[in-house]
Amino acid sequence: MVAIDIIVSGLILGGLYATVALGLTLQYGVARIMNLAYGEFVVAAAFGAWWLYTANAISPLAGLIVIVPVAFLANWLIYHLLLMPLVRRAKSREVLEADSILFTFGLLFVMQGIMLSVFGGQLYSYSYLLVPLDIAGTTVSANRLIAFAFAIVIGLVLYFALTRTRTGTAVRAVAVDPRSARLVGIDVPRTSALAFALGGALCAAAGVLISMFLTFSASGGVLFTMKALIVVILGGVGSLLGTLVAGLVLGLSEIAVARLVDPGLTLAINYVIFLGILLVRPTGIFGSSAR
Repeated sequence: MVAIDIIVSGLILGGLYATVALGLTLQYGVARIMNLAYGEFVVAAAFGAWWLYTANAISPLAGLIVIVPVAFLANWLIYHLLLMPLVRRAKSREVLEADSILFTFGLLFVMQGIMLSVFGGQLYSYSYLLVPLDIAGTTVSANRLIAFAFAIVIGLVLYFALTRTRTGTAVRAVAVDPRSARLVGIDVPRTSALAFALGGALCAAAGVLISMFLTFSASGGVLFTMKALIVVILGGVGSLLGTLVAGLVLGLSEIAVARLVDPGLTLAINYVIFLGILLVRPTGIFGSSAR
């Protein structure tokens, strides 16, 4: 049935959109860094998974063990070495957002140029677990289903880490009000650096997972940044639940439009939903009116 196909495929796609956006939720919602180079980190992780699989026969799922910690360390260093001067001189979170937009816009082109020089501009993909499975009468490839399962696990682990640990409580406190967080003894710069690095690690995990079934190129990071921004802002900046709901909404709407109307309108429906919800709730679905 078409309806079941739309629901199953839409949930899988939406779950992966939410996974891609989770990292940006931490980087922007907590560290207040509007990372316009976010998609380039997704693509870099995808290239890492591609290289490990094609050159060394290492499964992309096993590659997560290598790529995710490397991404965490790289983003930690980027924050401390390159972004910390912006953090120190910023007089407010709004100023930091503006400065980070300019910095990461430049970082976008640096990373894109490096990847273009190494990999060229062609499309890349690899065949991993491309096995059709039947789910409620709908055919879904095994690699998409496994990526979706890993996305659920990552989301649950992140949720429990942020709601059941002292560090997670500190991260949420900084996201809500960094000034008040300082008053209760939270090291705001250190917590922000941790959130930015963790966001980079989640970004890399998403890049590895989507590389198993999507084609990608060195210049394709802008699309991932755009999708992540839509999901984060639509769900409400800093809201994990909002990110999940917004991702599912976009995934279901894209599949529905592609199946019932025209695949060429999937990008348009994203913006229609985005603008429509923001007209009603400018802070997003689960956003707070006062931050």
